[in-house]
Amino acid sequence: MFITVWFAWADSSVFNSLYVSTDVKHRLIMACQIVTAMVMAASIPHVLDKGWTYFALAYAANRLITAYLFHRTNQLGVESTKLARSVSRNYFALAIIFATTAFMPAPYRYWVFGAAIAAIQVLYMAPKIGVLENKRFLPRLGHMSERFALLLLIVVGEGFFKLVITLSEKGVYKVDPTVLANFMFGGIAVFVQCWIYFDFVGNGKPKNQHKWTLVSWWLAHLFLMLCAVMVGVALAGEVKAGFWQPYPLKYGVIGCVGLAGYLLSLLWIQLMIEHRVAHRFATAKVRMFGVILALVTIPILPHVPSLIGNLLWGTALISQIAYPVTRAYFTLSKEEANS
Repeated sequence: MFITVWFAWADSSVFNSLYVSTDVKHRLIMACQIVTAMVMAASIPHVLDKGWTYFALAYAANRLITAYLFHRTNQLGVESTKLARSVSRNYFALAIIFATTAFMPAPYRYWVFGAAIAAIQVLYMAPKIGVLENKRFLPRLGHMSERFALLLLIVVGEGFFKLVITLSEKGVYKVDPTVLANFMFGGIAVFVQCWIYFDFVGNGKPKNQHKWTLVSWWLAHLFLMLCAVMVGVALAGEVKAGFWQPYPLKYGVIGCVGLAGYLLSLLWIQLMIEHRVAHRFATAKVRMFGVILALVTIPILPHVPSLIGNLLWGTALISQIAYPVTRAYFTLSKEEANS
């Protein structure tokens, strides 16, 4: 579900990075597209039952609107290549497929829907026929990087909401001080997730316009945000146990895998963007230390108190900012003194 909705957001962002449209009609079209996203989100809790029809039709409408945006660009005569026309045609066809799945029986509807989602990426990336092969496909990368950064804040921010809602439903006055301490640690962890993103890759532009660089930058952000969601969900376990009980295992596994994936995606993006001074200190070795420690924590979790589990997991996360910042401080101070 996350990947599906992310592609809807990303494809709309691609249009807005390729073409600048600010007229009233465009604003009204975007308002309609926002409504489709609302229906999609409201349908997700019941998507395996009666909610599927609403989700699939809303998604089809969302794709149809994106198709129309490209078609309108072509009709207005502001596009001299076949880019807008071909993209519009692709999305119109896919919208029909998505709408059809609303009336198909399970599990076939999921397979067809999933194949159509995959087809979106194939139509972008396929050699010779893919949209990326069109020389006009030059998104404003600064615009896209800002959108990625904004969405990352929203996605990671869900971790804050998950923590707060879980504790508020349980009753803040009912928990012992150790649970409250775990709750605060979870909030700090969410903050550090944002910190390491913005210090090392946030608003970073791809180092070149090569097809593989753009595709990697794109997909790495998808996996980064998916892993951020996993960590946000897992942190709800912080208010389900005190210091001396084991961390809830299912939450712990999701959190450890999510953190490992988040750091690997961060490194992937780092390799795809323009070099920064911070990259001197946030090396692949630093990232791999966090990845390995996060994964090693998984088999340990059921056998130790959550205090120890948080210490291990927290070390994997906080080391990603503590080590680079400390090393940068001493290294740059020494270089400045010697200059």
